[in-house]
Amino acid sequence: MVPTDEEVRALLTRARTIAIVGLSDKPDRDSNEVARYLIGQGYRIVPVNPTVPEILGARSYPSLSAIPSDVRIDVVDIFRRSDQVPPVVDEAIARRAPAVWMQLGVEHAGAAARARAAGAVVLENRCIMVDHRRLKIPPVPAG
Repeated sequence: MVPTDEEVRALLTRARTIAIVGLSDKPDRDSNEVARYLIGQGYRIVPVNPTVPEILGARSYPSLSAIPSDVRIDVVDIFRRSDQVPPVVDEAIARRAPAVWMQLGVEHAGAAARARAAGAVVLENRCIMVDHRRLKIPPVPAG
């Protein structure tokens, strides 16, 4: 069950905080470009990368489970190889993240099914930045 454009629009309009798993601190990487775009659109980005302490001015965490529980994560955006998706999705389910977004080239049917069964909206093999632009979603209101 692929979400409709209206469902994606509603998700990205409601979302405020996006955890990006596999966010690189290198400006030439797709994950970094997407994060910069989302920040420019008013979203709060929570980097998840165990190798660097800070990315784009935000503290980086080694895993989703290391993010403090009082930080609400609206979307878990995954920039990892498909074979590395299941543990990330398990952490997203444990955090009760409302959405799991697997970037272009990233898919895992079993993990996607588990996330859907837990009530999450799941997108696979899609770029959140491309969809955000295509659907002409307005920036997140300040405050």
